[in-house]
Amino acid sequence: MGDIVAVGLSKFIAMHSRRYKTYAIDGVAPVIDPTAFVHPDAVLIGDVVVGAGCYVGPCASLRGDFGRLILEDGCNVQDNCTLHSMPGFDLVIGRDGHIGHGAIIHSAHIGTNAMVGMNAVIMDHATVGESSIVAAMSFVKAGARIPAKHLVAGVPVRIVRELTDDDLAMKNEGTRQYQQLARRSLATLVEVEPLTEFDPARKRLEVDRPLPTRQRIMQKRGEA
Repeated sequence: MGDIVAVGLSKFIAMHSRRYKTYAIDGVAPVIDPTAFVHPDAVLIGDVVVGAGCYVGPCASLRGDFGRLILEDGCNVQDNCTLHSMPGFDLVIGRDGHIGHGAIIHSAHIGTNAMVGMNAVIMDHATVGESSIVAAMSFVKAGARIPAKHLVAGVPVRIVRELTDDDLAMKNEGTRQYQQLARRSLATLVEVEPLTEFDPARKRLEVDRPLPTRQRIMQKRGEA
């Protein structure tokens, strides 16, 4: 009988071991798919919907206190990102969307498989087309329309060129790495005390290995 109780308790602890900084407002609480990973230091408020297999990094702020925020399946929102929306407007990160560190997205739509680079800013009612890339540090002004499968850059952004199959392959590989990170984090991420000494023989993370597609493309371009 004691063994049964112990197994039941361990299952209960495992099921309830994830701690989130999630807050309801006006009776509306965030929704997180069980297969998504939301870092415990991210903050989600109100009408936020996180789809299957998503990754939300530490210190990300997703404020659904005016309008709804939707993260469709397989997308990632990385460290220090800020997502917020105006009343009556749904901010949407499309399926397999990729939002780089420190990006700010306000009342905008990011298309399926699109990427927003680090510290980029996307303003109200802007639309980033499917499989497009907004370069790091760029500014997409209110109401802008970024066409599908294009690279844009600048302040404000301008179209640089159409994306190649190799460009999209590298983007897709990076997104797959974050989808895998969500699974790795759900399975193995735990809070620990740091070690006090470095062991030269310590194991390395498997993801330190070169990414095959990226390596092939760089070799093809003569960059490696």
